[in-house]
Amino acid sequence: MSTRAEAKATVGDISNDGNLNMAQVQTSRKGFCSVRHGLAFTLYICNFLIYTQKMSMSIAIPAMVNNTVLSSPANASTERPPTDSQDNQNETSKEFKAVAPMYDWSPEIQGIILSSLNYGSFLAPIPIGYVAGIFGAKYLVGVGLFISSVLTLFIPLVTDAGATFLIVLQIVQGIFQVIVNTSQYSIWVKWAPPQERSQLISIAMSGSVLGSFIILLVGGFLCQTVGWPYIFYIFGGIGCACSFLWFPLVYDDPANHPFISTGEREYIVCSLAQQDYSSDLSLPIKAMIKSLPLWSILVSYFSEFWLFNIFVAYIPTYINSVLQVNLRDSGILSALPFLVGSICMILGGLLADFLLSRKILRLVTIRKLFTAMGVIFPSVLCVSLPWVSSSHITTMAFLVLFTAFSSLSEAGSFVNILDIAPRYVTFLRGLLQVSYHISGAISPTVTGIFLSQDSEFGWRNIFLLSAAINTSGLVFYLIFGQAEVQEWAKEQTITHL
Repeated sequence: MSTRAEAKATVGDISNDGNLNMAQVQTSRKGFCSVRHGLAFTLYICNFLIYTQKMSMSIAIPAMVNNTVLSSPANASTERPPTDSQDNQNETSKEFKAVAPMYDWSPEIQGIILSSLNYGSFLAPIPIGYVAGIFGAKYLVGVGLFISSVLTLFIPLVTDAGATFLIVLQIVQGIFQVIVNTSQYSIWVKWAPPQERSQLISIAMSGSVLGSFIILLVGGFLCQTVGWPYIFYIFGGIGCACSFLWFPLVYDDPANHPFISTGEREYIVCSLAQQDYSSDLSLPIKAMIKSLPLWSILVSYFSEFWLFNIFVAYIPTYINSVLQVNLRDSGILSALPFLVGSICMILGGLLADFLLSRKILRLVTIRKLFTAMGVIFPSVLCVSLPWVSSSHITTMAFLVLFTAFSSLSEAGSFVNILDIAPRYVTFLRGLLQVSYHISGAISPTVTGIFLSQDSEFGWRNIFLLSAAINTSGLVFYLIFGQAEVQEWAKEQTITHL
């Protein structure tokens, strides 16, 4: 509550002096040189590292085992045309064996290992979001990044002890990664002026897309040249180094930042003065349950990540099996859409804030417009994929456009919780993470069932179902979505936990 009182006092002082507009103009000219944009870039690096660590096992596991899922009978049709691909696999296998140990894991064990990061993620986001709202995000994010990085360094050692130990380590690591993903949103409650939220959060979150791009691009090369353990050593080591830089560079509140200019501090505090974001031990649970605007965001989050999780999990498999591209080239082609998505996520945030600052569109219109573009175009593109599979260039163009349009949702429904309930943003971010992990657990499983039952029309059915779910979530959001602070988010206490 002290921060709110401070903000009101600052508003009064600046109003009396008539210098509010001057402060705004002065900080606007700073652009990307401002402290708040520096914070966005710091979080960009943080998200980049978390996602490289999150996806490292997916890239490393083909080099860690004697037989992968791709060499199973289910993929026999893919092996048929060139016999050289098998020779290349055997050759690659020998190279892996020469530089790093290999393990005799069954496909079932591999599946459990790849899924284990999500096992603790279903229960962790809500309490983490609640705690971050009370104590602040600086230490939670920093500690989460550091411990996740240390555990990444220990993966090669723990793997030698057995698959069970590796699974347990990954469960714990997944919880600390959720701490980073969930608690970082509370930073923007005190740092992001309403007219800059979309661009700041888009910049920060685009690091996750670039992390996916980099790990897909270089992971196979590292496995083949120096051995799979170096994926974990390199990205775990970089994560540890960056976590030490996090603590002196990041502050929960602009009022306490030692290097921020007076003009920027006044601009941020004054722009947030009308919002109640004070921490409280109470949560309006009943009002949240009844809130259709909140449910619209949760449903939209679930439906959009249903399709996106399939894309992330299966894009290398799709390129390899449908386009008949070898595994090395498949990794490079799989990385390309993530690079484009990272750039478009930032541009989408800048465009959304431009439309808002120039008063071209209302905030609620911007949120719904960007969400619609992030759902309709990707749905049409994915449904069209089976009909263009004969053309490699067209298929890759569709996959790149898919991520480009999907990234626009980051300036739409994904950031909408900051509009409707800034005070409870970390708790609600936890709810969104639960929605994300449930979607991520179900959609790849359903995809596997479709592919095993009907190899010829499996992809077509998967894309049709995903487009239907995605569009249904959009309709619900367009009907019930709002961008004003809800009444229950303004109240002090309604229900106590």
